Parts: sequence; structure tokens; C-alpha cells
Amino acid sequence: MGFLRLVFRLVVGALFMGHAAQKLFGWFGGPGLRGAAEGFEGMGLRPGKHHAVAASMAEAGGGAMLAAGLETPAAAALLSGTMMTAIQRAHLARGVWNSKGGFEYPLVLMAGLALLTEAGPGRLSLDARRGHLHTGTGWAAAALGAGGLGALAVHLYNEPQLPAPLRAVEDRIHYATEQLHGKHGHHEHQPATRLAA
Repeated sequence: MGFLRLVFRLVVGALFMGHAAQKLFGWFGGPGLRGAAEGFEGMGLRPGKHHAVAASMAEAGGGAMLAAGLETPAAAALLSGTMMTAIQRAHLARGVWNSKGGFEYPLVLMAGLALLTEAGPGRLSLDARRGHLHTGTGWAAAALGAGGLGALAVHLYNEPQLPAPLRAVEDRIHYATEQLHGKHGHHEHQPATRLAA
């Protein structure tokens, strides 16, 4: 009946949804949207907020679809795309092993998603209940290919990197604007050294 596939789907799907909640809401010790946006910008993905929201939506939606066994190849494509972006932006330069921040963990997740897509979500899934199963090597390859196209789209959407002096000016303007909005109606002023930091 595919009980172990159900367990796999529930565990992996829930973990992806948890990652999305970390970025969007700061749950489970996560950074929240502002912190996630800063992290994405630190990886060179600008504007960081757009990328943080898009990645979170892919993880939340793909994780929910995976857990339910709904449109499994599409779920695998969404989640594989986020993992490919994570590998390229955050882990590739650090080598393979997770102990050094490498890409071991996202690669294992991608392999599991491809295997599940090839084997199918099992009888305990919405795909099976609807008689809408798409399984086999071709579907697994298509899911990975679609994930790769999604990762490429993320790369192409990224705003061109500004030269360092212009980026410093942009950051100072952004900080000053936030302070003006945050202090609206107050007469407090931030020391000039904060803007020069």
C-alpha cells in the first residue's frame, strides 16, 4: 500500500513547510521575513524579500503537495528547484559534506524526491485516489528538469550586482528610509555613525 512512502512524504513535506514558516514568520527559531531577505541578499539574490517570499511559497506549496501526494511530479519540481538554488548559492563552494556546510543534505533530498516521483506516491495519496498517477523514470527526469528551469529563472530574475560603492550608498539610503518610517512622529535621531557603519 506504500505505507513507507506515506511516511517519507509526510516527514519531508512537513520539514519543507517548516522551513517556509521559519522564513516567513520566524517560527521554529527561524529568521523571519526580514532576516531571510537579508540572508538572500547576502547570497547575491536581490531583491532579497522577493526571493525569500518566492522560496517560502515554493517550499510551503511543494511540501503540502508532497505530504498529500497531490501532483507529485509538480511538488518534486518545486522542491528540487529550491534545493538547486540553495546548492548553487550557499553550498557548492563549501564542497560535498554537510559538516562543512556543503551540499550533501539538499542533494539527498533531491535524490529522494526523484526516487519518489519514479516510484509514485503510493496508494495512500490523493494522486492514487483520483486515478491521476504519473510515475516512471521519465516523470522523475521531467521533475528534475523543471526544477532546474525554476532555479535558472531565479538566477535570471536576480538584479545585477551593483558596484560596491553604489551598493553601500543604496544600503545607507535603505537604512535611513527604514528609520524615518520607524520613527515617524518622534523626535529621536540615530547617531551619524550608524549610517557610516
